[in-house]
Amino acid sequence: MAFSKTFEAAEPARAEVDLFAGPTVLEFGTPWCAYCIGAQAVLESAFRAYPNVRHLKIEDGSGRPLGRSFRVKLWPTLIFLRDGKEVARLVRPGTAQEVEQALQQIDGSA
Repeated sequence: MAFSKTFEAAEPARAEVDLFAGPTVLEFGTPWCAYCIGAQAVLESAFRAYPNVRHLKIEDGSGRPLGRSFRVKLWPTLIFLRDGKEVARLVRPGTAQEVEQALQQIDGSA
């Protein structure tokens, strides 16, 4: 759980994501994307106060079904889920504060 530093090449199926229990953030991007690299310090800072939130970094790209099912167009895109349902979305977040506000919406423990 908590902040993940590594993009996963293997993505879970959408049906599996829909069944996730509790707070989860899906981060779509790639390890070579300049916007994704630039956002990492902001994300890591925001996640410090939310150790109970599952964070999955999903390597995205053309033909990747999970990103398409969430209509991801730009990287990084963060999908904030509570019990498998989308509650908030941030595209190319610029501040830890906006990430923290979205995290507050899905995690009641902080």
